[in-house]
Amino acid sequence: MPKVLGVDLGTANTFIYMKSKGIILRSPTVVSVDKETRDVVAVGRTAKRMLGKTPEGIQAFRPLKNGVIADFDVTAKMIRSFFELTDSISFFSRPAVIVCAPYGVTEVEKRAVEDVIFEAGARSVALIEEPLAAAIGTGLRVGGPRGTMIVDIGGGTTEVAVMSLGGVVASRSIRIAGDALDEAIVSYLRSEKSLLIGDITAEQIKMRIGSAHITSDMGVHEVFGRELRTGHASSANITSADTREAMRDALEQIIYAIKTTLEDTPPELSSDIYDRGITLTGGGAYLRGIDTLISQKTGIKVNMAKRPFDSVCLGIGKVIESEKMMGDILKYRGK
Repeated sequence: MPKVLGVDLGTANTFIYMKSKGIILRSPTVVSVDKETRDVVAVGRTAKRMLGKTPEGIQAFRPLKNGVIADFDVTAKMIRSFFELTDSISFFSRPAVIVCAPYGVTEVEKRAVEDVIFEAGARSVALIEEPLAAAIGTGLRVGGPRGTMIVDIGGGTTEVAVMSLGGVVASRSIRIAGDALDEAIVSYLRSEKSLLIGDITAEQIKMRIGSAHITSDMGVHEVFGRELRTGHASSANITSADTREAMRDALEQIIYAIKTTLEDTPPELSSDIYDRGITLTGGGAYLRGIDTLISQKTGIKVNMAKRPFDSVCLGIGKVIESEKMMGDILKYRGK
């Protein structure tokens, strides 16, 4: 019997769900390749440890940018490697795959996602909208007439959606998310502290002391990098308040996307959202104080998903495990 897989192909991380087994892979969406032959050297965590540290002949990078495939061939090879690592594919058996796509992408970009999964070895492919999968994964009842609102802050995109009767009523998809917050910290340290750091260090700062609201400050952290004026190794102290200032513009764009989605929501559904609150999910939901910030700026309570990191993949998994949802939501394209 062919295997049925759910793939959350994210800018920062990739998750794979297998029917009857649950989530079988959580891996950084990173690959390292030989620059000359374009052969894959490493994928996932091994490749992520190589970022910024590779010798001249090897390149380590993320093949997706802002939720969109930036390097088709390398992405296909990476996914194929993930399939092989999880024994999801063999010479005699190719899986049926459900993969999510950001709500705001073009038809061309959706087709690219389908084609890359086929290239990786899938027998058939179906797409599911990312905010819908996230809502299902968090346990929201999206099939009923009551309005629900979800904010999914991933690595490359933030998906904001109001749903009712199993569909998206109002939405915004912006290419401002976790990666943009990391880049903002890099830029802040360069301009304010004359210290050059990499994206991995910025991500570690965000996780250790990053703060979106004054009530969630975590004190001071010493950061090591390269001093811009001298080129020598150096260090600087950064506080939670510094990270908040660094990320301010990016966070304001996320808040603006939420507010404009609320403005586009029919009044009958707006009352449901004010009553039930906004559900926050995605890796960006772990940023300290972001739930407080959103609630303060919108006047609506914010509920944190139980497993923000896994929500999209769990949502695809629930669809896979339910024959009714499979029939109602998905349309497969075979090859």
